[in-house]
Amino acid sequence: MRDLDLTTLRLFVSVCETRSIARAGEQASIVGSAISKRLAQLEDTVGTPLLLRKRRGVMPTPAGETLLEHARAMLGSANRIERDMASYAGGARGHVRILASASVMAESLAEDVADFLKNPAHRDIRVDMEERVSPEIVRGIREGSASIGLCWDAADLEGLERRDYRSDHLAIVSHPTHPVARHAQVRFEEVLGHEFVGMPALSAVQLMLAREAAVAGKPLVYRVLVSNFDAALRVVRAGLAISVVPAEVARPFTDAFGLRLMPLTDAWARRRFAICFRGEATLSPSAQLLVAHLERCATDRLAEGPHRT
Repeated sequence: MRDLDLTTLRLFVSVCETRSIARAGEQASIVGSAISKRLAQLEDTVGTPLLLRKRRGVMPTPAGETLLEHARAMLGSANRIERDMASYAGGARGHVRILASASVMAESLAEDVADFLKNPAHRDIRVDMEERVSPEIVRGIREGSASIGLCWDAADLEGLERRDYRSDHLAIVSHPTHPVARHAQVRFEEVLGHEFVGMPALSAVQLMLAREAAVAGKPLVYRVLVSNFDAALRVVRAGLAISVVPAEVARPFTDAFGLRLMPLTDAWARRRFAICFRGEATLSPSAQLLVAHLERCATDRLAEGPHRT
């Protein structure tokens, strides 16, 4: 088999994801006929049809699905090479990219990474962090767009290596004048008659809340939709609705503004987070050092005892 061309593979992935040669061409600023020629050459190279042409677009054949998986991995590796070489050119000896859920970002990750970078031995390591919802984190790690992912361990981590990270406890946060504020702790089902502040629909918490509401046979009503915990807590402070937020994130707001914090007694409200990656062999030395540091942070936290709620 002749050497596979990364540009052609990139176009192949784009065509598969958009289901359209024309749309892939628009995204890459390449005419559709040029893409069609490259794809025909690719099919000739691998010796089998990769795409089914239909009236409303294209879709990969079984062989195309297999190549798509390999192409994503190859492009992910190429992206890592580019990033790592750029780090050396900029004077850094290591570059680690992290994808993390909103809860992890808001609770502890920034402090743990800052502690890692304060070590003089790590002064030439660069760490980039990007917030994603859990399904996107897992997909990003599988495709190689980042070295390390941190998400709720209830996510589908099949095929990835994982290490335990930290934990939290979901709670209801309300204005002190809200009817639920009289409780010390509550079950989620007990507050379903009230209006909530919602966050991104694909986040692990929102998906779980929707599922639990369906199990209880009660509607989950959102009055306001926001993009992050800070905005959610400001809505709660204004008295517009209640919110489900990790107690560790909400506590500074409740202490500063007199909001009420009521831990949820449901078993699923106590969550553990996982560090995930494709495998030890895929981690750069810098990423291995960071994973080891995050594991130590988790162990130290556990030794401190249970969270205050």
